[in-house]
Amino acid sequence: MSDKPPRGEPPKDSEANSLGRRVRRYAQVGAGVGGIAARVAGERFFGLDASNDRTARELKSALGGLKGPIMKVAQMIATIPEAVPAEFAAELSELQSAAPPMGWPFVKRRMRAELGPGWEQRFGTFEKEAAAAASLGQVHRATTRDGEALAVKLQYPDMQSAVDADLRQLGLIFSIHRRMDSAIDTREMYAEIGDRLREELDYEREAAHMRLYAGIFAGDPRIEVPRVYSDLSTKRLLAMSWLEGKPLLSFRDHPLEERNRIAETMFAAWWVPFSRYGVIHGDPHLGNYTVRTDFGINLLDYGCIRIFPPAFVAGVVELYRGLETNDRDRAAAAYENWGFRNLSGELIDTLNVWARFIYAPMLDDRVRSVADGVKPGEYGRKEAFAVHKRLRELGPVTPPREFVFMDRAAIGLGSVFLHLGAELNFHRLFNAAIDAFDTAALDRRQSAALKKASVPLAA
Repeated sequence: MSDKPPRGEPPKDSEANSLGRRVRRYAQVGAGVGGIAARVAGERFFGLDASNDRTARELKSALGGLKGPIMKVAQMIATIPEAVPAEFAAELSELQSAAPPMGWPFVKRRMRAELGPGWEQRFGTFEKEAAAAASLGQVHRATTRDGEALAVKLQYPDMQSAVDADLRQLGLIFSIHRRMDSAIDTREMYAEIGDRLREELDYEREAAHMRLYAGIFAGDPRIEVPRVYSDLSTKRLLAMSWLEGKPLLSFRDHPLEERNRIAETMFAAWWVPFSRYGVIHGDPHLGNYTVRTDFGINLLDYGCIRIFPPAFVAGVVELYRGLETNDRDRAAAAYENWGFRNLSGELIDTLNVWARFIYAPMLDDRVRSVADGVKPGEYGRKEAFAVHKRLRELGPVTPPREFVFMDRAAIGLGSVFLHLGAELNFHRLFNAAIDAFDTAALDRRQSAALKKASVPLAA
């Protein structure tokens, strides 16, 4: 009998070979990114001009040969205003995050590893072709033995080592940025992104996040959260109910009233968890929402959830009140409570430029767009650039790590409103969300909700 694998099956050591190829690719990328870092440092040391445009193109070239988490990291930092220079963001945003899906023989081995032999008998049906493939895993349509529609998310192998390697590359990218521009110290950003990305590998945590959101929106029929099937899930496999809906962008040409209904629901999906439970859905990718026929939304993908200390949420409310009443001391107190240090009057005024941009729709008591005359891809860039330019003179500033996903999610939500062309009274919606805000009450609600959903403590 031949010892060759069955036709269509890769050799038994193919996963090891794949890992070896990945290691070699990461070594090449590391050398490429490291070389860019060395060149930039040398140019700075000798007083030569370090071109952002050229360095950005070189970074894109060095990273572009890889798929997987590094693409997710690159696109992530491209959506955080001024995390990297605008030239870096423009190049990194063009990188493709989707990985090619695993073939059926590979999927069978991975499913067997997670659920054991005979795993197929635990499903009614299981589609061989992936319905979607992304940077950390892929999704297959399936049904339970009772015929309930499922989305089954299966993580690619060796993702922990891949993420660790990718984060080392991110550290080099940020070090290049610090050498080129010291206005913002990115070390807290790096730590925050690292913690959240590692959490995305834990599907048991993601399942807990789904239970958390399901509890938060149990009384709101506008927002649907997938149901977790724990008996078909593991740390690297997540089975959840399949929610039918259409892409959010497919509603851009609908009547304004319908677009406004979607936008108002999106506002609730973001601000209610934050203002009442200190939680945000930190990934603003448009693919993480679908719209139902009744214009309610399906809220998908709970890998990137940020849980904030109640005091941080209180600072968000306090800063809003300070800006609303032009109370500079109240705004300064909010910044200090968040961890900003050595705040001069000029620095407070500079931070307020960004704060007024974020809060602008909520400070204006009228029906309006979230940002008149601004394209979705440009939302926040002009203001972030102006603030960054001033920080070069006043900095360096170390933003608290909580700001990374707070800002990212806020910008993402604003872009959704711009894509929809929504016109709402954001002032009234926001004030309804923070009405009678109380830090102690939020602390009690948060603790009870996290315990009920079995959410593990954050990193």
